[in-house]
Amino acid sequence: MAHHRKALRTTAVGAVSATLVAGSVLGLAPAAQGATNGVRFVDITGDGGTKLAANVVTPAGADGSRSYPLLVMPTSWGFPQVQYLAQAEKLANSGYVVVSYNVRGFWQSGGGIEVAGPPDVADASRVIDWALANTPSDAGHIGMAGVSYGAGISLLAAAHDKRIKAVASLSGWADLIDSIYSGRTEHVQATALLDGVGLVTGRPSAETSQVFKDFFASDLSKEQELIDWGKERSPATYVDQINRNGAAIMLANAWGDTIFPPSQIAEFYGTLSGPKRLELRPGDHATAELTGLFGLPNDVWTDTERWFDHYLKGEDNGIDREQPVELKSRSTGGYEGYPDWKSVGATRKKIDLAGTTTLHTNVDSGADGGIVFLSSILDQVAQMPPVAAIPLLPRRWAAVWQSGKYPNAQQVRGTVKLHTTVTDTKESGTLVAYLYDVGPLGLGKLVGNAPYTWHGRTPGKPFGVDLELFSTAYDVPAGHRLALVVDTVDPLYIEHNPSGAQLTFSSPANDPSYVSIPLREQ
Repeated sequence: MAHHRKALRTTAVGAVSATLVAGSVLGLAPAAQGATNGVRFVDITGDGGTKLAANVVTPAGADGSRSYPLLVMPTSWGFPQVQYLAQAEKLANSGYVVVSYNVRGFWQSGGGIEVAGPPDVADASRVIDWALANTPSDAGHIGMAGVSYGAGISLLAAAHDKRIKAVASLSGWADLIDSIYSGRTEHVQATALLDGVGLVTGRPSAETSQVFKDFFASDLSKEQELIDWGKERSPATYVDQINRNGAAIMLANAWGDTIFPPSQIAEFYGTLSGPKRLELRPGDHATAELTGLFGLPNDVWTDTERWFDHYLKGEDNGIDREQPVELKSRSTGGYEGYPDWKSVGATRKKIDLAGTTTLHTNVDSGADGGIVFLSSILDQVAQMPPVAAIPLLPRRWAAVWQSGKYPNAQQVRGTVKLHTTVTDTKESGTLVAYLYDVGPLGLGKLVGNAPYTWHGRTPGKPFGVDLELFSTAYDVPAGHRLALVVDTVDPLYIEHNPSGAQLTFSSPANDPSYVSIPLREQ
């Protein structure tokens, strides 16, 4: 476990530094602007008497003679209460009362960090209560919006408070366990970032501290407790309540989100029965909406305002008639509209994973998912995802299968699925699957990846593995190949391969192995 602790320390230091810088820039710049526009800073009593530091922005000229739609905005993890002031002023200028508050446990707010637990959900309702009593807010037209942590809390609040009529969840999560523990594998860099930022900018509760400790220790005896803890904090757990309450839900996430991968959001979107919209763009966690926090033009925030204008103000702006699933490819940058998520990858092509391949564990082959935040940001701004020289990957530690050259461009859209048969020499193990776009010189650009872990298997006995890679939108140029690479070590994840373990991949005649590629209908 020494290398896990080292990775945790290194990642936490970088994460905290980046967050403090970003918090200063994104917080103080809008605050200076807002001070000249009558922003009111208040303390609101949250659940159990906890103080919540908040700010209120009302429409110019509001004199109490009329009421306005209310927007409540919980802050992101580690950010101060002024995070949304630039957007709050824009929204107030277009006729909203906006109340933004620092979630409990961070900065000037009281209490401990509960990771969107029941007290956080109750806080959202207390903030609504306060706003209705102390601002010219319309009780019949209430919305919630937030980035990251604020997004998840907004969705959870919509499940528990019928007064919320519309939500904009930006870079949020639907299933917390599927975000940080997908494939039964700990996402160590992402969770270390959250833990490190929480320790510096806030005060974790005793329960939160213990959960992080058990998570990094990979304590299997605590696994079910971790899952139960995460499910209580997952909007997907309460989807029936969200549907019953009927709030209009907009979800906007990034393809390369290393904290809340897009697959779990896309799956959640499919379970919603009310008015809904799904937007997916290139980038990493919260980077797609970043410029909007400065008050700069930003597609995510533009659509957020349009969403609320229609569902809270009743404006006929056409957003309800647009294709509800809107994607921007990582390769082309153009928007594509679809009637639903299943239409995104309308057709599928299989790559057969024939033969038998054995690899040794515990060594990083050179195929990796990148570095949390940095890699996906490079992909977003320069179309430079993580790369690997496919012909040079050591076959002792990496299994490689490739397609033939494609005569035409292949527009990968949606969720790549892997099916294979594995035989382990030990009872526990971890594999990480990667899909690469391979050019003529053998350089592979990462299309997608995902980890998979097992425990309690009988050594030497084959078992089937079905793994969904994180959803994406990527265009493979004509003349290129696709390559599936599997190895056992990636710095993004905690691996569970005992020393000396070997994995054998086979393709039985009665259960052939393959990777299924979702493609946009041409």
